[in-house]
Amino acid sequence: MTRNISSILVMITACLALLAQSPKRGSVSNPATASKESIVAIETLIRSQAYDEALQKAQLALAATPKDYRLWTLKGIVLSMQGNDADALRAFDQALKISPNYPAALKAEVQIYSKTQDTRAIPLLERILKTDPNDETAHEMLALLYGKQGDCAAADDQFALSTETVAKHPNSLEAYGSCLVQTGQPEKAVAVFQQLVAALPHQAYPKYDLAVVLVATKQNRAAVEILEPLLAIEPADPEVLSLAADAYEASGDTPKAVALLRQAIVLNPRDTPYYTSFAEICLDHDSFQVGIDMIDAGLKYIQDDPSLYLSRGLLYAQIAQYDKAEADFKTAERLDAKQSISALALDLAELQQNNSESALTQIRAQLKLHPESAPLHYLLARQLSNQISDSATEASGKVSDEVLQSALQAVRLKPDMIEARDLLASMYTDSGQYSLAIEQCRLALQTNPGDQTAIYHLIVALRHAGGVEERAEIPALVKRLAELQKVSRQEETDRKRFKLEVQAAPPKP
Repeated sequence: MTRNISSILVMITACLALLAQSPKRGSVSNPATASKESIVAIETLIRSQAYDEALQKAQLALAATPKDYRLWTLKGIVLSMQGNDADALRAFDQALKISPNYPAALKAEVQIYSKTQDTRAIPLLERILKTDPNDETAHEMLALLYGKQGDCAAADDQFALSTETVAKHPNSLEAYGSCLVQTGQPEKAVAVFQQLVAALPHQAYPKYDLAVVLVATKQNRAAVEILEPLLAIEPADPEVLSLAADAYEASGDTPKAVALLRQAIVLNPRDTPYYTSFAEICLDHDSFQVGIDMIDAGLKYIQDDPSLYLSRGLLYAQIAQYDKAEADFKTAERLDAKQSISALALDLAELQQNNSESALTQIRAQLKLHPESAPLHYLLARQLSNQISDSATEASGKVSDEVLQSALQAVRLKPDMIEARDLLASMYTDSGQYSLAIEQCRLALQTNPGDQTAIYHLIVALRHAGGVEERAEIPALVKRLAELQKVSRQEETDRKRFKLEVQAAPPKP
């Protein structure tokens, strides 16, 4: 299977340009040993797409001059044109063994790796840039590979060195803009996504991505202008509706925001963020019962998402229905614990598979080997706690004591382990030891003021045990929890929002 005409021309152009250069002194072999006529003939055959004949010519020439890196490069180019990438790579590697920094071989090998964004191209690109630091295409390709590896900071640096080349490639603009957002530079991302919109004026997703960063940088009226044409497209996209709702709400048009969110929920009633966004608007505008009703509707479709219960608990707390708020907070905590029990990265397969008994056996075995491991003590407490909540047994009292002792040992070994303090606060609250729960919450919040679990445990404990002065803290805590939930929702929404739909071919070296 042959490459497309564009790739062929790129290969031929690189070959012609580099063969025309005089070899540098000190080369490993003398290129004069290869017949100039053979090279010109092979090149002519490549131009004519007579690849079989060109390959035969290259092999005959190499039999006579096996140390000529130019001939090995030409052979690799022909094999690549024929779709034989594996043999082409071997030919280029042979050329680079003879002349390690030969640009034609380096660029041709990178060309093959770039088709699948293979990270083996990275050291080759670095060698190219040592020879020519101004090669924008090499910088761009290196940026894309760094981005693929998740190193957006390094990718940003490389993209910045190739702005003219990047501007010609939509896939690179998309990757650059996304990396700027991930590295906390949404202001710079605005200009990049504006270029993407200009490059693909008839596609919707670049406008959507531009609107995302406009909302993130509080340019909400500009975001509305970008999104309005997308709102007219049928069928409506719930994500576009949700983003537009954010922009309208931030611009002061709450009725429009509410209408768009309702439409998004109707189109996709199983997407949690739409409900939590709606609840957030209700919190901001003191429409607490309306928000509760909407979360109730969402729970008919989604029963296992802790954020729905946390949002409804906040709404209940605003209207002083603390019993219902407390019940929702407990449900949110239980669901969240089940979802994140392996978050301490112990890589126990049984935990990931929710095999409770096997997981406990593994944790206990690990504790025998590492008795001073705070994370292991916490995991044991957490897993036992889940067992108690899943199935009450006659031995629950004994298990509860082991949970308590394991959690206490975790905080003795690691006083800033907020997960263990949150678990202790939950246990103390459940057993009516509210002063101890308050103590654990305050200690957790000293370590992490944004610990939402500690805040809602503190709200519950203060309500049950606090005096007049302590209870006066509750409204401020509810407000603080609502703000933290809002930030969390925004971060999660931003993380998921970018469409990343560009599938154009990677740039050619």
